[in-house]
Parts: sequence; C-alpha cells; structure tokens
Amino acid sequence: MDEQDIIDNAFNLIFAFDEIIALGYRESVNLAQIRTFVEMDSHEEKVFQAVRQTQEREAKQKMKEKARELQKARQEAGRKCGTRGGSGPPPGFGFGGGMGSTGSKQKECDTFADQLKQEGENISSPTSAKSPTLSAKSAIPSPTTPQEPVSLNVEEKITLVAQRDGGLQNMEVHGLVQLRISEEQFARVKILLDTRDDKGVQFQTHPNIDKELFKARNQVALKNPSKPFPLNSDVGVLKWRFQTQEEKFVPLSINCWVSEAGNGGCDVNIEYELEQEHLELNSVVVGIPLMTGSGAPVVNECEGEYHYDSRRCILEWQLPIIDATNKSGAMEFSAQGRPNDFFPVTVNFVSKTLYCDIKVLDVVGVDDESPVKHSLNTYFLVDKYEVA
Repeated sequence: MDEQDIIDNAFNLIFAFDEIIALGYRESVNLAQIRTFVEMDSHEEKVFQAVRQTQEREAKQKMKEKARELQKARQEAGRKCGTRGGSGPPPGFGFGGGMGSTGSKQKECDTFADQLKQEGENISSPTSAKSPTLSAKSAIPSPTTPQEPVSLNVEEKITLVAQRDGGLQNMEVHGLVQLRISEEQFARVKILLDTRDDKGVQFQTHPNIDKELFKARNQVALKNPSKPFPLNSDVGVLKWRFQTQEEKFVPLSINCWVSEAGNGGCDVNIEYELEQEHLELNSVVVGIPLMTGSGAPVVNECEGEYHYDSRRCILEWQLPIIDATNKSGAMEFSAQGRPNDFFPVTVNFVSKTLYCDIKVLDVVGVDDESPVKHSLNTYFLVDKYEVA
C-alpha cells in the first residue's frame, strides 16, 4: 500500500472513521458492521439483480431446449421423407399430430401452474403479460445510469416496533444524501437545502464537508472550495437521524384486535390510519401471520385487496396507496389459531415523500452560484416495521 492507494480510497477511509466516531464519541461497532455501513449495500438492488439473473438463465435454457427440439424435428422429418421417396407427408406427420401433442403438454403445464398458484406461488405466463402481485419491493425502481451530469439520491429508512396493546417501543429514521458527478466540469458544486424540520432531527455532515456553512446557510459544500468532488462515485455528503418513543410521530398506525370465537378460532379486526398526512405511501402491504396448517382465512370485510400465501402462512393486506384522501381503512377476517398466532404484524411500503421535512432546493456552482442541471431521486423505505 502506498500514498496513491490511500488517496484513491480517501472517502472510504473517512466513512469508516465516521462510523467509529460520532459527535466526538466512539460508537460501539465492530469491524463487520463498519464494513457493512461503508459498502452501502442495497437489499432491493441485490434482489432485483438475483431475479434478473435467474430469468436470464431460464430464458437461455429454454432457448437451448427449443433449438434441440427443432433440430430433432428436422432430423425426423428428413428421415421419414427420405424413406417415402418424397411422395408426400406420411400419415401422422403434420399439423394435426403436432397440435395434439402440444395441447397435451400445455394442459399438463397448466395443471402444474394451477397447483403452484394454490400454494401461493406467483406464476407469470410467457404468452400474456399479467400485473405482478402488489409489493413495496416491486415498486422500487431499479438503479439506472444518471441522465444528468449531477445526480442526487436522498433516501430515508424507518425502523419501528410498536406494541399490540398500544404504545411505541422504538422508532428510528435514518436519512442519507448521496451525490454522484459524471462530468469533471461540474465537480465543484454545492447543494442548497431546506432543513426546517422541527422534530429534533440530528444532522451529521461528511468530515470533508464544511460543517459551519451547513449550520449557518443549509448548504453542503467541500471545506476546500477549490477541490472537486470525486467523479463517477456515489458520495455520502449528509446523514441525519431521528429517534423517538412518542406515538404522535408514527407515520402509519396499525391497530389489531383479536378475539377468540370458540372452536379454536379467532375473529381479527385490523385497521390503519395515516398519522403524518404529508406522506403518500405506495404499495402498502400489511402482513398478518397465521397458524401453520390453519388453512385459508375467511375474509368478511376488506378495503383494498388481500392475498393468502399458504406456503408462508401469511395473509397479506394490499393497498396501492395511502394518503390524506385515503387515510384510514379496515379489514375483518376469521381464522383458526390463538391470539398470539397473529403477531407480529408487519408493514411494508415505499414513498417518494420523505418523512423528515428536508428538501433539496438546488445545486449551484461554487464560483458563480449559477444553477447546475441535476437529477433528484427521493425515497422513504421500510427497514423494519412491525406490531409485536
């Protein structure tokens, strides 16, 4: 390792020290946790990449099998035609026989697909496009190459654990602003922010960022204005954290009432209410666990849609959008089991509206403060959200 290696990895080293020391105090973290934080792995991106690679492998395998079938059919046709001396197609060789065989195979495939669907698997047909099952992960767009020379990604993740009898055990929101520059002429910029959030959010700038400038003017810029940001690299420039145990700050409250109905069954009433009306939550999925082997629940009332996953023994309550115009709703169902079998209730969603009142106003040049064309992506995601 030489000086150039250290320079090339300067930001990663700073990030590592930043995870160890916060506000002058040493954080209780180990080497594995530091490596995880510095790598900034995206679970959603890994899932997307794994699914795509699997689909590509399956498509290639199907193409190879189809090519072998066509080659075998040509060889059979050549042998049969050669035996008859070109006097016409032999009995049984023609469109009729081929269609009959294909229909039989298709019927077997359809039966197998129906069985998988009954077990909770999502089967997509190769001949017709069907809308996928609603989920927050599917709503997250896949990473794309930035279209502008300067791009900003602002992401918040929430961790929340509430108690079934009421009360908030803990809630944390972590935010991060990442800057990516793809052209050298735009590498000397500063970000203008609006951070008028009054909930008591704690901000932390990158060590190379001018902390006093951020405190005084809500601007994110390097301490040395003559230095540029690194090119083609996602650089975390600002982090924030909000932690509370007060119920009034919960974005979406979930109330679940379970009463025993006799014969080993329970009646369950679950309702939601949007507490922070500035939010618009998309692809909301509320997951209620069921007792193993209890069978499908009987849903008496449901706003939105529901899906019973028999493999995982989970009833998923699916709501495409929750906002100020659709801030509350309920679902009632009956199922076998005891009250404890229906917990923990989990929640998942994705939103393009941040929880904390933090906005990117503009990106400007350091010298003349002229506006710089940039792209901006904002996401509010769930890391963990459950009622236990």
